[in-house]
Amino acid sequence: MRGESERQATMMLGLTPDGFVSKDHPLRRIKPLADSALRRMSPLLDEIYADTGRPSIPPEHLLKASLPMAFYTVRSERQFCEQLRYNLLFKWFLDLNVEDEPFHPATFTKNRERLMDADAARVLLKEAVKEARRRRLLSSDHFTVDGTLLDAWASHKSYRPRDEQPPSAGGGRNRPRDFTGERRRRETHASTTDPEARLYRKGPQRKARLFYFGHLLTENRHGLVVDVELTEADGYAERDAAVAMLERSVTGPATVGADRAYDTRDFVWDLRALGLTPHVAQNERGRRRAIDGRTTRHAGYRLSQRRRKLVEEVFGWIKTVGAGGKLRYLGRARNKLWLELTAAAYNLTRLANVEAAPA
Repeated sequence: MRGESERQATMMLGLTPDGFVSKDHPLRRIKPLADSALRRMSPLLDEIYADTGRPSIPPEHLLKASLPMAFYTVRSERQFCEQLRYNLLFKWFLDLNVEDEPFHPATFTKNRERLMDADAARVLLKEAVKEARRRRLLSSDHFTVDGTLLDAWASHKSYRPRDEQPPSAGGGRNRPRDFTGERRRRETHASTTDPEARLYRKGPQRKARLFYFGHLLTENRHGLVVDVELTEADGYAERDAAVAMLERSVTGPATVGADRAYDTRDFVWDLRALGLTPHVAQNERGRRRAIDGRTTRHAGYRLSQRRRKLVEEVFGWIKTVGAGGKLRYLGRARNKLWLELTAAAYNLTRLANVEAAPA
């Protein structure tokens, strides 16, 4: 018998978002980890808000909202706030009631500077790292560093001479631009959309595009992110950022794996000055090598070279699931905040999955 199509008239009473989320949903393993980290951050969040005045959106909501945005590849804060109106899973994750109105996307914009000044995203990442250490899931002896290019939110046409007059205001399509024969240098050219983005190419056969460099320091046991950095794109950024991350995040004797781009005399000397053992892949493409048989003969070196591939899984997750294939913000500081929050989301996901896996 054919069923009848009826208009929705049943009222929903006595129900909470928790009742709509299945008991075995993956976010049920992640939510307690996020709540615990944010509770430990409460003293820091108290400092950045005044004791008097009009109540604002809790900063925990803004930090916590960045996690499902990464988990479910939500491309913008505006889209997330739109989904928050009807997505009961997001409401449950943020501890909102069914009838609660979503906050306005401008809330993210107005509070971003405050979160950046307090370094709140980095603190959240560090809390996730501390949680992994408490659960004995973090290696303290073996690490990997690597970097990747991240597309800036700026077009190639925006890279113009610094002394050029801005185009007249008006609608319509972008003007055509021919770069043939034009010598573009950082000293004379900059992007009118994102001046901090740099024109860079990874190799001689690659096209030059506007990039930032994203850097990760991971541990070799489960591939958890220990530290992140985001810099302007240049030929020394990977090695300089790696040394900076190791100085602030690794103490004591440890090994550091890396690919052949790090096989330079200066980088190897810097690691040894920090008391670290460089397990860097040898560069066999004509450049003088800093790693020789005294390092490569050991079984630990070969193991580090295998385990360092875990960092590529993190980059793959950030660029696909975390929607980092194209950066969504202008400027290095805002994109660094996004990278730290996305790395924290990856760590929480990884922690929940590792503990849920059978022994």
